[in-house]
Amino acid sequence: MSKDELIGILQDWNFWRKDLETGIPRHAYLARIKQFLETNQVLTITGPRRAGKSFIMRQAAQALTQHGVGKENVLIVNFEDPRFPELNTKWLERLYETYLEFLTPKGQVYLFLDEVQEVEGWERWVRYMHELKKARLVVSGSNAKLLSRELGTLLTGRHLDVTVLLLSFGEFLEFSGITLKDRLDMLNQRVAIQGLLRKYLEHGAFPEVSLSEQKKALLLNYFEDLVTKDLLRRFRIRKPQELKALIKYYLSNVATLSTFNAIARSLKLSALTVEKFSGYLEQVYLVFFLRRFSFKVKEQEKSPRKVYSIDTGLSNVVGFRFSENAGRLAENVVFLQLKRRQAFEPELEVYYWKDVHHREVDFVLKHGTQVRELIQVCWHVEEASTKERETRSLVKAMGELKAGSALVITEDYEAEETFKEQRIRFVPLWKWLLGYDERDGT
Repeated sequence: MSKDELIGILQDWNFWRKDLETGIPRHAYLARIKQFLETNQVLTITGPRRAGKSFIMRQAAQALTQHGVGKENVLIVNFEDPRFPELNTKWLERLYETYLEFLTPKGQVYLFLDEVQEVEGWERWVRYMHELKKARLVVSGSNAKLLSRELGTLLTGRHLDVTVLLLSFGEFLEFSGITLKDRLDMLNQRVAIQGLLRKYLEHGAFPEVSLSEQKKALLLNYFEDLVTKDLLRRFRIRKPQELKALIKYYLSNVATLSTFNAIARSLKLSALTVEKFSGYLEQVYLVFFLRRFSFKVKEQEKSPRKVYSIDTGLSNVVGFRFSENAGRLAENVVFLQLKRRQAFEPELEVYYWKDVHHREVDFVLKHGTQVRELIQVCWHVEEASTKERETRSLVKAMGELKAGSALVITEDYEAEETFKEQRIRFVPLWKWLLGYDERDGT
């Protein structure tokens, strides 16, 4: 490939001579990236395929050019562009030299390397660029273990991580044309918000899906891409049908407890295969596993784990149907919101709780050595027997764990009640997701 051909491809991905589509801003991620770019660290952006990492990188690059950085000082490269030849560090160096020759940037250079894991040996080239202070580097990828393992080995203490998940409910409302300035805005648009929550639960939170009319087709296409590119090809899996059976099992059983041995018996696979494949699914952000709360590490390891999906829309097209499982999907959405909180609160740990009498609490939120809050998700809490069962578990866990507060997330019920001298709040899911709390009126 000639230099002219190479620079022609790069022009398609950069702001040098034209404006590029940047989509709807994801402000929380942009603020964090801006903060990290001010340090002398390599910034890694990870997250599931189609979560919007490329658009966020483009938005961050555009923000630099709007705040005094010359357009020629920013280079964006998407390594999934099929026009690129076989990717290796020798070619990567040639690409960078071609950029310098044609653009002649003066001062600090910023490199945004998208889906960098496609380049063989990329981590050594990134280290070389960082150590010689040739550029500020932002790299992205769709595999958590790959980026953390490779950079962790070569750049110990010299890289910062940002995990991009799918749209929060607040972002989903923005993508749907609803902007909330304050609590009054929220109350005035309550009916519209509740209608969009149903769509959020049913169709999920992939950015492009939220804007598309062909939601099911797009989700199925994403699923096939993820299986083919991120799983079968990357991990060289020789039994794709076994892998797909396991994926369907997990996506059909979100918010339920399972063990590798039990799944192996159900699917007629070996427990070793289930464990290995489950690790792969977690690495590419397709599923997450939640551990049981215990002060004993061995007990945590031996207990069943709860499984959650990266997206309720995927669960609905690959696994079960929305209308039959709204409660479990609501719990999945709560889990994902807690994962977003963890990205900004590294000290936050999340577990589930279960005692010997099979009383269960969906989420235990722990900061340091202290359990701060218990969360139960109960879609139809108005039924007396349901409320009694859910609050009994919460009261028991509050006493055992000395939790500071307890919350029940519901479809639409809202109250604050006392059970055995313990105060428990009931908050609708839509309001909790938007962060509005009746206690302080914000």
